[in-house]
Amino acid sequence: MAQPDDAAPAAGEPILIVDDEKNIRRTLRMVLEGGGHVVHEAGSIAEADVILAREAVDLVLLDVKLGEDNGLDLLRAMKARGDDGGSSRTSEIPVVMISGHATIEDAVAATRLGAFDFMEKPLDRDRVMVTARNALERRKMWREVHDLRRAVDARWEMLGSAPVMSELKRQIAKVAPTRSRVLITGESGTGKELIARAIHRNSSVSAGPFVKVNCAAIPSELIESELFGHERGAFTGAIAKKRGLFEVAEGGTIFLDEIGDMPLSAQAKVLRVLQTGEFSRVGGEKTLRTDCRVVAATNRDLEQMVKDGQFREDLYFRLNVVPIHSPDLKDRPTDIPLLVESFVRECCDENGIGYKPVDEPVFERHVAYEWPGNVRELRNVVERLVIMSDEVIREKDLPPYLGGPRSARVSSGNSGPVTAIDLGRYAGKSLREFREEVESEFIRIRLAEFDWNISRTAQALGIERTNLHKKLRALGIHRGEGSGGTEHE
Repeated sequence: MAQPDDAAPAAGEPILIVDDEKNIRRTLRMVLEGGGHVVHEAGSIAEADVILAREAVDLVLLDVKLGEDNGLDLLRAMKARGDDGGSSRTSEIPVVMISGHATIEDAVAATRLGAFDFMEKPLDRDRVMVTARNALERRKMWREVHDLRRAVDARWEMLGSAPVMSELKRQIAKVAPTRSRVLITGESGTGKELIARAIHRNSSVSAGPFVKVNCAAIPSELIESELFGHERGAFTGAIAKKRGLFEVAEGGTIFLDEIGDMPLSAQAKVLRVLQTGEFSRVGGEKTLRTDCRVVAATNRDLEQMVKDGQFREDLYFRLNVVPIHSPDLKDRPTDIPLLVESFVRECCDENGIGYKPVDEPVFERHVAYEWPGNVRELRNVVERLVIMSDEVIREKDLPPYLGGPRSARVSSGNSGPVTAIDLGRYAGKSLREFREEVESEFIRIRLAEFDWNISRTAQALGIERTNLHKKLRALGIHRGEGSGGTEHE
């Protein structure tokens, strides 16, 4: 093997050499150790298996002919091994095959089995170092992708071991590997998107995209364009062709969140996609096809909407193949301490704050509360506690409705009037003006009492959360005014 003067920079990654010729192993060891690598040697498949089970290896240089053994058998076995949580995961270790009697058939077979490269003897030092460097770079990139995926998966992990959660996870495990459509029902904030992502992550299309569509957030006049795309000039402002989200989701999962808010005109087109897999862009004549899994979710009573003529019955039956219910947080109180602890760590990391321990009474207060806004409300409260508390999150840091200190501006009792009405203020005003001003003042007081938690305030007022949003807009009540608070759901 030629020995040029220039040396490769030290890297330190461990490399395994599998060759039955001792001299080849010794020469490769000298070259690779000169490059700063840790080198392991094996003269047979059996010896290689022992090392792979014991040591963390980033690259394998593998001879095709190993006495009576065939190196391709080891390559095949390595690529078949999955992740058992230890150092024996070998499927992602790059393997470079080497041979003194290489054939086209050997090279093709090695490539099909997943070999990174194929080198012929006699080996050239430069070729060895360049190939090793490229393979190790591939290994580094895989690790970065793997770590990123783990971080993303952790963000969307479903926490909890309450009986309702165990049953939910069982249902997900059964339906995820299939291609059946799933309709997820449950109150706002219970984590329906987590369920949809868990189904996608454990499905046969997990390598494809996960495309979320919030049907409630898209204006009715634009939803067809968003879902199916449009051609250039299809309408004012359509200056270029646009792919729809059903196209983007090809080979993956499309998650139709808040499906109950989809207008009837769009429902008809979605039904066609579910029936035939075909659709057309807005302003286009060409029929397109898509192959994606459809998962839908809603916090509304679709059966009642069907009876009221607000939702298509045929679409409802197409979507509701496998119904899954997302449980309320109040139905899983034993999970609340785990969720609080997880959210504290998450919020501390996101805000660059050192970890803050939580006093036991804080957990008790959280467990005792019913959480009308469910997990979303819980996370919002925890984020506020992380930011506003000192080194430890204590009971005094809690908002009033969780047992914290009440504001002097708001009465702590519910038996008497919230505030006295000065009728002189309303002299000369109409009944409508009087009603609006009193209503506005009362809503502001309740918002302050519940720290601008929209779900909790709506429940206290006896109205739907969406209706409260409409009243805030109609009465000109702005986010957090007069209380220093921030609106949250």
